[in-house]
Amino acid sequence: MTAAEARNLLTDNPALYEARFPDPDRTAARFVDDVLQAYLPDVAPCSPTRPAAVLDLGCGTGRDLGYLAGRGYRCVGLDQSAAMVDYARQLYPGVTAALGDLRDFQVDETLDAVICLDSSLLYCHTDSELQSCLRCCRAHLRTGGLLVAEMRNGAFFLGNTELLDHPTHSFFSWQGRTWRAETTLWIDHAAQLLRRRRHWRIPDTADELVQTSAWRLLFPLELTGHLRRAGFAVRAMFDTPGPRTDAGWPTGSAPGALPDLGESLMSGDRLHVIAQAI
Repeated sequence: MTAAEARNLLTDNPALYEARFPDPDRTAARFVDDVLQAYLPDVAPCSPTRPAAVLDLGCGTGRDLGYLAGRGYRCVGLDQSAAMVDYARQLYPGVTAALGDLRDFQVDETLDAVICLDSSLLYCHTDSELQSCLRCCRAHLRTGGLLVAEMRNGAFFLGNTELLDHPTHSFFSWQGRTWRAETTLWIDHAAQLLRRRRHWRIPDTADELVQTSAWRLLFPLELTGHLRRAGFAVRAMFDTPGPRTDAGWPTGSAPGALPDLGESLMSGDRLHVIAQAI
């Protein structure tokens, strides 16, 4: 693989993506499973009458849906990467994956839950894109169904600059090769976007690849307003614990039992929301 052959190094190479972002304990999927069992006890995953139908927007490799399918959920995934969709279909039995755009989508399914993890919702860069996505979510959900989202927290960047405006370096090993990247984050204040420039060095070659991406920065009250206008009631919003926080997501709890979320200050770098279709 050369830089010229890659549009996006990680999303075009799903196995490399999973190596870069390992989740051996399936923390993200367990987070979703616990939330759904707590808020949708009438459609427990292994219910003989009707297992819960779950759509993952930005499903990536299908790893989270693969876990949920193994728990008995009926799982559908949408992603813009054809490589990711093919990988999910091949590697994770019980997962139905298709190409799709979370900003405007249609699936032939009435859903119990829509999940949108790892800041996928923040690829909606404008209010109109976000409103379109949330309207699509509400149109596919049954009344009482859930939207479960996990993302960067815009409020975190109000007073924290340690992640911004200077390069950071990272590396990981896969199949005996070391992959290195230099990453710089900065805020585009006018567009309310967190922008990223990542410079990859392809191992064992002279090839390099520079990629740019951006995420909408949403504040808790702002997101709550968008959800209400789209037909949702926010049932919980918190910064920690969570699958990508320092505190992590606890293991070994009873099915459907959530940790004590307490009174969240919403100052952490992650934002989690559980919203119910009304």
